[in-house]
Amino acid sequence: MQLEYAEKEDSYQRSKDVMFHLPAKTENMPHRDAILKITDTDGTFIACSQDGIVSFWDHNLRLKRTRTVVPNDANVKVMKQKWITDFCIMTQYNKIIIGTGDREIEFFELSSFEPYCQISLLETVPLHMDFCATGPDECLIVYGDTNGCINILVIRAAGECLRTWKKKPKQNGIATISLNDAARGNSNVDFICWKVHSDWVQELRYYHDIRQVVSCSNSTNTAIVLGCTTGSTNVEGSLREIKEQGQPNKSDQTRLIRKEDASYFSPRQRLESDQSVFKVYKGVKTFAFSKAKNVMMTGGMDRIVRMWNPYVSNKPVALLRGHNAPIFYLFIAPDEGRVFSISTDKCVKIWDIQDQNCLLTVRPKGHKIRGDLQACHYSHYNKSLAVATDQMALLSLKLKPVLHADIVITHKEPVTSAKYNGAFRQVLTCSEGSIVKLWDFETGNSVFDFGEAHGDAAITCLDFDTTGRRCLTGGRDGAIKVWNYNNGHCLMTLRNPSSSRGEGNDEICGLTYVEMNKNRYVVGVGWDRCINIYTDEPNDTGLHQLVDPQERWEDDKRSGHKEDILSIAFCPPNLLATSSYDGEVIIWNMVSGHIFCHLWSPADPGYVSASSPRDKKSMDGDGTVNQTVFMKTRAYNKDAASLISSGPRGYIHFWNVFQGGHLLAKFKGSKHPGVMITTLVLNGGDQILYSGDNFGFVHCWNVSTYALCERETTPPELITTWRAHVEIINSLDFIDEYKLLITASNDCSVRLWNKDGDYIGTFGQPEPWDIHNKNTWQHPMAPFDVLVDPMSMPEHDIIKGKINMQQVVHEDSVNNSDDEEEYQREVQARLNLARQTFHVDDDTIAQQLREKTFSAPRKVGKSSVRATSAYDPRHGGIRLRHEKLRHTVTDRGGPSEYQMLRCYDLATCPQPAPPQLKVNKNNPFDFYSAEDVGA
Repeated sequence: MQLEYAEKEDSYQRSKDVMFHLPAKTENMPHRDAILKITDTDGTFIACSQDGIVSFWDHNLRLKRTRTVVPNDANVKVMKQKWITDFCIMTQYNKIIIGTGDREIEFFELSSFEPYCQISLLETVPLHMDFCATGPDECLIVYGDTNGCINILVIRAAGECLRTWKKKPKQNGIATISLNDAARGNSNVDFICWKVHSDWVQELRYYHDIRQVVSCSNSTNTAIVLGCTTGSTNVEGSLREIKEQGQPNKSDQTRLIRKEDASYFSPRQRLESDQSVFKVYKGVKTFAFSKAKNVMMTGGMDRIVRMWNPYVSNKPVALLRGHNAPIFYLFIAPDEGRVFSISTDKCVKIWDIQDQNCLLTVRPKGHKIRGDLQACHYSHYNKSLAVATDQMALLSLKLKPVLHADIVITHKEPVTSAKYNGAFRQVLTCSEGSIVKLWDFETGNSVFDFGEAHGDAAITCLDFDTTGRRCLTGGRDGAIKVWNYNNGHCLMTLRNPSSSRGEGNDEICGLTYVEMNKNRYVVGVGWDRCINIYTDEPNDTGLHQLVDPQERWEDDKRSGHKEDILSIAFCPPNLLATSSYDGEVIIWNMVSGHIFCHLWSPADPGYVSASSPRDKKSMDGDGTVNQTVFMKTRAYNKDAASLISSGPRGYIHFWNVFQGGHLLAKFKGSKHPGVMITTLVLNGGDQILYSGDNFGFVHCWNVSTYALCERETTPPELITTWRAHVEIINSLDFIDEYKLLITASNDCSVRLWNKDGDYIGTFGQPEPWDIHNKNTWQHPMAPFDVLVDPMSMPEHDIIKGKINMQQVVHEDSVNNSDDEEEYQREVQARLNLARQTFHVDDDTIAQQLREKTFSAPRKVGKSSVRATSAYDPRHGGIRLRHEKLRHTVTDRGGPSEYQMLRCYDLATCPQPAPPQLKVNKNNPFDFYSAEDVGA
């Protein structure tokens, strides 16, 4: 139990792993003064400095453009350089808001940076600003000042207000309106000023989720304050207005009087019920808030990161210690459950919200960012931290291998093997990350996993013992390990201390567990080109054992494989089959250790290897035999094929291993060019063969009566085929009890299918399935990556180019035609006419001039016409040469350009107005127009 919980703890820690790409990427900045603030919009970083220069950076920290907020009108004379204090983006209105030391709030076009308007004559200097859209056409502009006040501009009908302010008289090249005129002269604008802090406002933000403004300062008693925007006084005023409903316009008069009052712009104190005050020693310099996690983080001069419940101000939830300098910046990433913090000494830390511990610490020697900190910003869109010092730096997170939002993965690394354990109804999978995972077969839920099974080396193969209580794994470190996979305890390590090449760390490519004559063995093969047999003896001590293999067989030393062994298969009672990289298959007698037979696939006529044209043992990879399987029901049938091998050259071979071994059948495993059959599996009765290839396709063959007694020249019946993965399939396992198939691939997924190719699900998906209830299966849906892959497109004659579009268009007409043959001739005539091109070369012209075929007349009916040659003797071949030089129309296999033109109905022309006629009083039949009278 202790081992089980230890492995679960290791698995949990692995899921929390996080790392930056180090060192940080740095670029020189176009700014002359210090950076005030960095923000981002859809992945684009925006930085603004005190001199008014605004720079735009993409997600790779490439400078896109640079603008300035100083008026660029030549007719405007700037008296002095303005001091920029802060800025924020009005995304909904495509504006940028700038706060200046001249007590102004300026609005600029975000696209062109042309001055739009400004609010001047503020009561105080806006040190920090924030903007939030609270409705379709409503917004809030909040800024903190040097007096510790929170100033709020509530703007209704914001678009109309901005257009009205733009029409005001210009000062220094920008339309200007005073705060007094903006607030008092417009019923859509309200100004509220709250006295909150006793020191300068260090930072503030408005969170629309909680309808409150959060601000901080260096004051201990008012370190951080959460308060509402309007306050209870507004509610009391609304109640008074409701009581006075009988008096018309009384509420408007009250509002006007209230705005015209001298104390309208004076700071007011919030009620205790309208705000929450958090006291922190030495104050708070920065904070972060998350509604999703219901947590607030604060940091200040005391170098402690505090975690608060925003509704409990008495005591923090946790104190996160570790920084050696004052906290400069905080950010909460609710999706990942992490907190990013950076101190003034440029030490970056990542904290876990749930466990309240530090996940990562990156010091200046690691990220190599030099200079003093000026501004920081974390972009959840790019998963990167932008840091402004003397240079602009970017720290990007190392993201997990997420293929697509709609794609479920089983492992983070490519899956090398997957096996079903019938004793416990569980599925065991292993990956190149040396991680073993255990899954519930009936639901697809994760049960247990353990990592570092072979250290940093990948796991290449997997098998169970005969009891199903232990699993065996082979790795690239050259070791075979025996595990109690329910708690992750390693029972034995099987290793060959000296390989055939003297390296001692050859990769294990295949292994199998053999029980023969009440003796149990573990047989492993790999790059050492040896048959390593280990005796499996009972171990009652519970201690880890190191086991060496038995002495190598003499036939293995003398006539064994000359290349790396890739697969192994056992057939009771005593046959063992191994295949190698060069295409050789050897059948062994496990009792005597002698070679039963050698099997070589005959080379195809006309086939030339890419690397060795004269050597049939091709070393370019196409001669590889990736897997062998025995048909155990034919083990005692000496006339039938009992061994199936995948390869070489993409063929599936059926072998008779008796009488020296000979080939009974050979057929192409897939119709796709360049295919390589990577894995094979048979059902329990050896009637159905499933094959997987390097393109991710699964083929199902009926081999129940195939190659039983004589050589076969045709392939077996193909029952069905489907695309299971988009990358190479490494493992197949068939479950006879439920008639289901498990596939594992390099695309990091393990999927479950029924025998007909209906998609059940992927191990690791959020929604569990029930194998007994088809309504919980993913069928008729398909995996998203398979669905969008171009190779998954169904075949069609148009795509192959066998027919053109006109034949498809007229297909329905052909089916409904009474005289199909006549209609086919008509369609073919149209096609021939559409394809007709006339091109005659000089040799043809000269030949026709010699033969004079143009002079021979022919009869059509009762009339006689001249032959249909394009030559006329009176013109001396001019017509033929004209046809030769004529532009040739290219047939694109579809309708012509004129047939694809769109037609539109003609618009009705307006009728002219009839002239106004007046009657001549002297002659009632005489009419004349008004224009004539005027003339």
